[in-house]
Amino acid sequence: MWLLEKYTSPFKLAQLGIMGMNQRNVSYIGRYNPRSLYPLVDNKLKTKRIAVDAGVTVPKLIGTIQHQHEVTKIAEMVKDWPGFCIKPARGSGGKGILVIMRHADGLYYKPNGSGCTATDLERHITNILAGLFSLGGKPDFVLVEDLIQFDDVFDGYSYEGVPDTRVIIFKGFPVMAMMRLSTASSDGKANLHQGAVGVGICLRTGKALRAVQYNAPMRYHPDTGRDLYDLQVPHWEKLLNLSAACYEMSGLGYIGTDIVLDKKRGPLLLELNARPGLSIQIANGAGLLPRLRKVEKMTESEIKKMSVAERVKFAMDNFGIF
Repeated sequence: MWLLEKYTSPFKLAQLGIMGMNQRNVSYIGRYNPRSLYPLVDNKLKTKRIAVDAGVTVPKLIGTIQHQHEVTKIAEMVKDWPGFCIKPARGSGGKGILVIMRHADGLYYKPNGSGCTATDLERHITNILAGLFSLGGKPDFVLVEDLIQFDDVFDGYSYEGVPDTRVIIFKGFPVMAMMRLSTASSDGKANLHQGAVGVGICLRTGKALRAVQYNAPMRYHPDTGRDLYDLQVPHWEKLLNLSAACYEMSGLGYIGTDIVLDKKRGPLLLELNARPGLSIQIANGAGLLPRLRKVEKMTESEIKKMSVAERVKFAMDNFGIF
């Protein structure tokens, strides 16, 4: 397929509406994302706070660790939580995230079944505080969150990790979506560059369009054998509404919203990204530019008159596959 050819001319890519990194940086990120607002999304705790204030559902926060002398508090902090997640506040690309599924008799078990001690947790937290996983290597702090119980409908679609849905929001309109499914090669993380599977999702129906791993097309999950083309995201319109509401919440015009589906709480906002990647185009087999330009043709007064639900309906009607 054209998107997956090793060598493709810039002219052909332009014809097909594929957006490149320079165009993304200048025409969309630089133009629509005020740099003064970046701290709201680069810091996961700030993102969580503005989300709660805006009524956007997020994973429950167990606690934070901001100083080295607090590191030994981790065992006491999580003793009443069967599963939990330790993550850097300013991390990116899934780096530094440690997921614990359960704990017993002083051992904490990862998704792959291997156990670690409280000392191992403390060492990991120390590395986060030192900035080992943060943007620019700057000193960081730690978020400890309740473990997401992902919806049973995704059984077999992800390997040792929670699948998430990335939706690109432009001026409040969902313009493209994909699911990111972890694999053995991605070490249980939903990061496409590390080997996770990307599944393009139809904005109208929430159904899978195509799937790729390392930019190559595939049909079956490499570890579970599940047919990826059968994937259907439940609560789809609710998920899109949650994503679209992040426009008002953040003040950013061009963002990536990462949503997870908890089987009890439904769609939850995991994080926002002010510099979303472009591989979503490969997962969908479509370019972003025609959709972005359709939104840009609308006047600011037209957009302001539209509710979140109306913007979502516009996107489903105009950017879905019929």
